[in-house]
Amino acid sequence: MGPIKYCFVALFCLLVGHVPAQHLPKRELRAVWIATVENIDWPSSKGIPAQEQKEEYVKMLDHFQALGMNAIIMQVRPTADSFYPSSYEPWSAYLTGKQGKMPENYYNPLAFMIEEAKKRGLEFHAWFNPYRASNSKDFFPSENHPLMSHPEWFVQYGGKWYYDPGIPEARAYVFDAIIETVKHYDLDAVHFDDYFYPYRVANEVFPDSLSFKIHGGQYTHIEDWRRENVDYFVEELGARIKAEKPFVKFGISPFGVWRNKNMDPAGSETQAGVTNYDDLYADVLKWLREGWIDYITPQIYWHIGFDKAEYKTLVDWWSKNTYGKHLYIGQGVYRMGEKGWEDPAEIQNQIFYNREFDQVHGSMYFSAKTFMTNKEGLNEKIKSVYPYKALIPAMPWIDATPPAAPILDNISGSQGGGITLEWRDGLPINNSYYVIYRIPAGEALDLENPKNIMAIVQKSPYTNQYWTDHSADRRSRYTYQISTFDRLHNESEPSNSIQIRTRGRRGTVRKL
Repeated sequence: MGPIKYCFVALFCLLVGHVPAQHLPKRELRAVWIATVENIDWPSSKGIPAQEQKEEYVKMLDHFQALGMNAIIMQVRPTADSFYPSSYEPWSAYLTGKQGKMPENYYNPLAFMIEEAKKRGLEFHAWFNPYRASNSKDFFPSENHPLMSHPEWFVQYGGKWYYDPGIPEARAYVFDAIIETVKHYDLDAVHFDDYFYPYRVANEVFPDSLSFKIHGGQYTHIEDWRRENVDYFVEELGARIKAEKPFVKFGISPFGVWRNKNMDPAGSETQAGVTNYDDLYADVLKWLREGWIDYITPQIYWHIGFDKAEYKTLVDWWSKNTYGKHLYIGQGVYRMGEKGWEDPAEIQNQIFYNREFDQVHGSMYFSAKTFMTNKEGLNEKIKSVYPYKALIPAMPWIDATPPAAPILDNISGSQGGGITLEWRDGLPINNSYYVIYRIPAGEALDLENPKNIMAIVQKSPYTNQYWTDHSADRRSRYTYQISTFDRLHNESEPSNSIQIRTRGRRGTVRKL
């Protein structure tokens, strides 16, 4: 970071409030949710031309990459319909304007979205809603929707349709629909949000008494049976994902409160009107304890100091209940400027607090539109807490074997025309991308300091890899090293180092 940027950050911090000095992490998940239901984030409206859809999506990815993000959470199955050709469910109306209608000038949106994300080094988490089949009271399914072929699998509640989680055949169908996507696409993760059993509707009972009577077995209380249905779904899907592709992560973003302490001594010091365990029948702690999921992202969308569900209280509570899995915090930036979020430094303060906990490995932000509209100056605030690139945290319980170190063969070029690094793999096995480190003369060779990360370069199909540095100063000395990473973000030992000295704008660099 140059002196001008330092001055900007310092000035910004004075304007938005006190921002404490803090060690910046080399590894930190920085992800954005992109919601397609009701066209919240993308595409901007139903049925716009395919080229316009692509342009909107690419614009978002470029924007997120510039902000320092390293992952997206892309909603691909919002209401038992899809943003890809599916053998089980119809094309989404949020994509084409009419459910069951394929895109005009046919393209595969999911394949396109994955390819564009990976070009930019963004992890692609495919976001599925397991049970929801409609999101409005005036919904009418297409003829190839499973609601038409198997109406006995569905129930209506609050004017919306849902797969009944207690019907084994319905569960099996949803499993197959999701696993088909895992099998055929290069996903980095399967992601669920907080919608399991739906949120309670006043004066209405979820209509699953018949399926409870048929399938309830030994359960006396329907609530326990509902939790078992969700437990089974999470456990079985997690096992099927790993059986199909062991490297694909499985993560869930539940409501921010598991249980209130007045209901369970293990719960949080909160007074939430809704909880995962009691209302959504989602026993999130059990899933972590049993190792069925790889990460958890509680949606802690409240502000610091909120009396019913206080942000810091919940981050602290979740950090004590990870069972060794990754904890990311769901950040409610869409609320910026609204009641409780009046403090202009609220989001920075939340991120700084997160970083006080070793168990917190990053954040997911809801949602993309808030960044694209720069609500309340969000982009500048995020830049102030993300001044350097960050790498995605590794998950050693999936794989902890690092790739072989690369070999840095040559550095050539000039300060004005660019300094080109050339390297090759130590072993051509499981290599996904590379990190270029550049350390100025007189500074320690510290590869854990994120300010020394110059670039994250995706592996090309060729034997020799290249990257060009256009940011070096004239008549300066630098040391370069490179590490190789696999797709699960295990880092190799660094390459050999090469030290160079730049000359004038056109002068060829000199190796030292």
